[in-house]
Amino acid sequence: MTHTTPTTSVPPGALDDTGGSSKSDATDNRPRRRAPGPGRLLTIVLLGQLMAVLDVFIVNVAAPALSTDLHASGAGLQLVVAGYTISYAVLLITGARLGALIGHRQAFLAGLTVFTAASLACGLAPGTGALIAFRFIQGAGAAVMLPQVLSLIQRTFTGASRARALGAYSAVLASGAAVGQVLGGALVQADLFGTGWRPVFLVNVPIGLALLVLGPRWLRGTEERPAAGAGGGAGAGGGAAAGRSGALDLTGLLLLAAAVLLFTVPLVLGQERGWPLWGWVMLGLSAVLAAAFAAYEARLAGRGGAPLISPRVAGAPGMPLAIVRIVLGMAANGGFLFVMTLHVQGGLGYSALRAGCTFAPTAVAFGLVGLNWQRLPSRWQPVTVPAGFVLAAVSFVGVGLALRDGSDGGAWLFVALVGVGMGLAFAYSPVLTRTLATVRPQDAADASGVLVTSAQLGLLSGVAVFGAVFLGHGSGVDASADALWVSCLALAGAALCGAIVGLVIRVRYLR
Repeated sequence: MTHTTPTTSVPPGALDDTGGSSKSDATDNRPRRRAPGPGRLLTIVLLGQLMAVLDVFIVNVAAPALSTDLHASGAGLQLVVAGYTISYAVLLITGARLGALIGHRQAFLAGLTVFTAASLACGLAPGTGALIAFRFIQGAGAAVMLPQVLSLIQRTFTGASRARALGAYSAVLASGAAVGQVLGGALVQADLFGTGWRPVFLVNVPIGLALLVLGPRWLRGTEERPAAGAGGGAGAGGGAAAGRSGALDLTGLLLLAAAVLLFTVPLVLGQERGWPLWGWVMLGLSAVLAAAFAAYEARLAGRGGAPLISPRVAGAPGMPLAIVRIVLGMAANGGFLFVMTLHVQGGLGYSALRAGCTFAPTAVAFGLVGLNWQRLPSRWQPVTVPAGFVLAAVSFVGVGLALRDGSDGGAWLFVALVGVGMGLAFAYSPVLTRTLATVRPQDAADASGVLVTSAQLGLLSGVAVFGAVFLGHGSGVDASADALWVSCLALAGAALCGAIVGLVIRVRYLR
């Protein structure tokens, strides 16, 4: 449910609205094929985007079926859900830079190939360990594919047609959560040919193969590389820096990946293993590596290199607050979806389809608010973010109260679920849009990458932290309802932190 606002200009050689080259060459009389229309390009990239967005959410509804079929533990389920997000979050900026280095068309098709092959492998996985490994690979493919979507849109469309294309892009992002939950539930419920949860992954294969057949022709004419400094990674980050240096920050990538894994693994496995000493050691090492990553990035930037996350951008006015709020908001989002899925299917015994439809009010409310919050009167907009966090906190408590007695919650649950979606959207979308609007144009791509990566790390942290809270309780309807109530209180606390942190930082600046 993430959204970025591209701000880079169309580089020399980009396509105009008709799909033709913006360069003219009156002396070249060689016959040349007509470039495919921009509508075809938009179809290709948005279908790829939709597949990758769906896979963030579609697996949630399949978690109980996975547990039954593969005998997966709670920690195993968390890693199946989070493995995709881990590799996507860590590799996202690097994927954007690959597009700037080798061309956005080539990078998109390469990422799509990896994503499609990994989806097939996930659908055929014989056990939990193999599924987790393939989910990591699937996330890596998405990290290479998705940053190219906005770049290709930026290079192909101008004027009103660009606005329409970006509107379609936003609609795909906004609808991805709702479609993912409902589609996942429908596929698991259908139990096609006795395959249970496997179509959740296999559905990507025919779509991916069709895109790979059509892509080389329908994306023809987008091979030009961005000019240096053009910010070819628009919307995903790192493009501007890559354009300046033409290098990948592999050391920074390794440090960040190690820090994220050392943070995630003990949170996921600690509850089942009784919080052993090695878990605490890993958490401590993750903090050490995070500090080493920050120090290395600062030194690299000082030498004129292209750090994975630019310290200048990460420390720009308003950026630290935006990062904290986005992490908290997306952690609440990811954690809520995960624990609610476990409760309604494991505790209340809902079918996969009914569980998927349960989340529709939250996802639809999130999408509608995300697309329309700027229509609010200007005098209301400064308070949208803290008000959104407060609304989310109240709604989390409402969900917990509605389900605390082991019932289905009735109409009050529907109201609370809508409140969760609205609150999280008000807490997230304005932060992203306003922050990107205030950064310098040359930093827009890097700033976007920092914020989108923060959102993915927030989703990952939410599944790990709030999943551990929920899984710490026993089984059965009463135990599940109690676990959900405790989890909802923890989610409300995280949301309130999002509202309070802004006030604390503003008071500090006033002093």
